[in-house]
Amino acid sequence: MNRPPLPPFTAETAAQKARLAEDAWNTREPARVAQAYTVDSRWRNRSEFFSGREAIEAFLVRKWQRELEYRLIKEVWAFTGNRIAVRFVYESHDPSGNWFRSHGNEQWEFDEHGLMRRREASINDVAIQESERKFHWPLGRRPDEHPGLSELGL
Repeated sequence: MNRPPLPPFTAETAAQKARLAEDAWNTREPARVAQAYTVDSRWRNRSEFFSGREAIEAFLVRKWQRELEYRLIKEVWAFTGNRIAVRFVYESHDPSGNWFRSHGNEQWEFDEHGLMRRREASINDVAIQESERKFHWPLGRRPDEHPGLSELGL
């Protein structure tokens, strides 16, 4: 099964891949998101290390049980061959109503079918007031006219 765009990436196809990933994550549907990864995909997310679609899906279920009203923006930082580096920011609140803006970087490596076989994410959380939020679109896909990270000064 191919999942375009396929490597080797260009500036245009790397940006498309990042936007497709952003759109999928903004659905907050773990099973759907997990399909973008190889069956043996290896992950580092903060201090967690795991591999495989089942583990990815379980991780995402846990994530979105505690990161409520999650809204994410990704931006390509660099790319070459079958690798893309992105920076991202997401906003969410915990079950107690405390808001956070989480800033991160990811390195992605893809197989020849366009499935991600490796993902490494480093993330820092910053507590914010609800009034400081910058991501206000309805839950789901970020509208095309909504500013990206650079335009928001993030």
